[in-house]
Order: sequence, then C-alpha cells, then structure tokens
Amino acid sequence: MTRTFSLLALALCATPALAGTTFEQVKIDAGKALFEAECRRCHATDSKDPSYGPPLENVVGRAAGSYVDYDYSIALSASGIVWTPAALRAWMEDNDGFMPGTKMRHVGIDDRTVQDFILAYLQSITTQDNSAISK
Repeated sequence: MTRTFSLLALALCATPALAGTTFEQVKIDAGKALFEAECRRCHATDSKDPSYGPPLENVVGRAAGSYVDYDYSIALSASGIVWTPAALRAWMEDNDGFMPGTKMRHVGIDDRTVQDFILAYLQSITTQDNSAISK
C-alpha cells in the first residue's frame, strides 16, 4: 500500500501544472511517470530507443509476440493474444500467471489505479493504425 502511494505521489508530482489540464491528460502524464518508474528499465516507448524488452509504442491493439526485431518466448509468440487494455492489465498484474512460459520477469502491478494510469499512457502512444508516432 505504501509503495502504491509513493508511486502515485511520484506520478502526480511529475505532471505539469494542472490548470486547464483535463483529467485524461493528468492520467496520461501520471501514467508516463509510472511507466518510467515501473517499466522503462526494460521497455522503451520508441522503437529507436534501445531496450531489453520490445518497445511498447503502438502496443494497444498489436498482436502479442509480433514486434519484428525481438526474440519472444514460444509461449508469447504462439499465444494468439492481442494487447487489449484488459490483456495488458492482466499482464501487468501477473504476467507469469497470465502467460506461463514467458521470458519476462517482474513484480506485479496489482493496484488498479496504477494500471489505469499506465494504460492511459500506453493508449496515448498508440495510433489507431499502429503507424509510428512519437511523444
């Protein structure tokens, strides 16, 4: 519980001045800060940035295991899963339980508010047609 409050405080402190900012933008900004704290050590959001794991730009709506330049586990490559918000939420919470045999290891993010913020950020860096974008 303390960890969740610390992460939320970090995320909210990293947001720009809130005057005139929509709640959705606050969620995106907080999600970006939480992504940086929880996910960035292994994942980039831009395919031009080096990262250990596959980049997550345009991840929402993308087939799991489909980023061309990454060597996925057989379990993930053969899963047939599409990264919907629900699938990403389940993955964040317990990727080993959601997809036994995956290569990724991390401490689960079980706080739904933190998941909501990270999902808002991931959706903000995803285009409908999965074309390249940068933020």
